[in-house]
Amino acid sequence: MSDTNPDHKLLQGACHCGAISLTLPALPEKATRCNCSICRRLGATWAYFAYGSVQISGHPQHTEEYIQGDKTLRTVRCKTCGVTTHWEPLAPKPDAMHGVNLNNFPPALLESLVIRRFDGADSWTFID
Repeated sequence: MSDTNPDHKLLQGACHCGAISLTLPALPEKATRCNCSICRRLGATWAYFAYGSVQISGHPQHTEEYIQGDKTLRTVRCKTCGVTTHWEPLAPKPDAMHGVNLNNFPPALLESLVIRRFDGADSWTFID
């Protein structure tokens, strides 16, 4: 990725201590805030990308995983600072997606996006 790309810095993120760094393949078109039992506790703002398209450095050597519920995905956090960076499927299929916590990126990225609210606690629908 070229430094001449004006979005280059927005596409670079990291956990608090910097052990995990992430590079998005492109600016997301939108983001999601969910109120399910884990997302509301994490306070994450998610963007979704094709599995494997986000460059993640420091994973898995500096990460821990949390697997819950129907055991289809792992939520990944830094072993050192505890910040959640992303989630990924346990058994990725060819069209698999993963979620990236945009709170690990420059604030200008979130400011540039429409953030949709998703009711993952009850109706499993967008509520905005």
